Amino acid sequence: MNAPTPSLGKVPCTIITGFLGAGKTTLVRHLLENAEGKRLAVLVNEFGDLGFDGSFIAGCGISGCTAEDIVELPNGCICCTVADDFVPALEKLLNRPNPPEHILIETSGLALPKPLVSAFNWPAIRARVTVDGVIAVVDGPAVAEGQFADDPEALATLRAEDASVDHDNPLEEVFEDQILCADLILLNKSDLVDAAGRERVKAEIAEHLPKAIKIVETAHGKVEPALIVGLGAAAESDLAARPSHHGEGEDHDHDDFDSISLPLPDVATPEELTARVARAAEAEGVLRLKGFAGIPGKPMRLVVQGVGRRVGHHYDRAWGAEEKRDARLVVIGLKGFDRAAVEAALAD
Repeated sequence: MNAPTPSLGKVPCTIITGFLGAGKTTLVRHLLENAEGKRLAVLVNEFGDLGFDGSFIAGCGISGCTAEDIVELPNGCICCTVADDFVPALEKLLNRPNPPEHILIETSGLALPKPLVSAFNWPAIRARVTVDGVIAVVDGPAVAEGQFADDPEALATLRAEDASVDHDNPLEEVFEDQILCADLILLNKSDLVDAAGRERVKAEIAEHLPKAIKIVETAHGKVEPALIVGLGAAAESDLAARPSHHGEGEDHDHDDFDSISLPLPDVATPEELTARVARAAEAEGVLRLKGFAGIPGKPMRLVVQGVGRRVGHHYDRAWGAEEKRDARLVVIGLKGFDRAAVEAALAD
């Protein structure tokens, strides 16, 4: 990972954005595993009150990656808490005796990247850091299934029938804001989509873009690091070329979304847990599930994740000697999603 040194001694930062479950954390781990001696640090933000992604990265046993290299900002949107959370966290990394040579910033799946890029112009940090590039990770199968594609003709018909109906799609807006801000788009999980489907997805993404942005196909977040690190985009000085549904300085909130953290029941096998989580994923309004649990007789922590109706599991690391083996699941969904159905599925 031989990125050029930015001018004026600024530390380059790569912002990794993308919708829920697109594969951002997997990409970050891949970059850490292929750092080739470069001092990297990670600032990870999550929507929800269980710090899942930060612990997933910190506990992965990557050589040269220590606990102090992972800074977690849980329970909030990084683009909404710039002054209180993001800037102090960034300054803490920069003020270390041995500061990082490059910083990876993983946003939550619901964050808008442009306000975060704008934050790099804050007086406290603008002379010390630069946005080397914004990487948007796209879930190929999700887009192939039409989850973020509106039908213009159908929409026009509906509006003609009832002009009072608001057909705005908050998920569509988040998705568009993420790719509109990108310097590079990774079409992840491309191995789960056939060649014709991949071309169709790339065409769909391109329709949202006002300019040509390179789209790179990848699976499991595995991509040549040199494609991502060292872009030299200085995105904070290029805001006008990054359109958004939300104007400069305009506040936004996440009233369209909600999250809960639930205890997971004791189970005997990974398959039993995955089956319960899969049933929970079918509840009305659920978008994303992620958590971990202990399996009797197994020294490793079991991670379970779901996006849409796709649910999987794997062991990520050994439990610590003094670590409490709490089994928890974070569920993220549209405001008012069917919590009762989720809880019933987990208990069944």
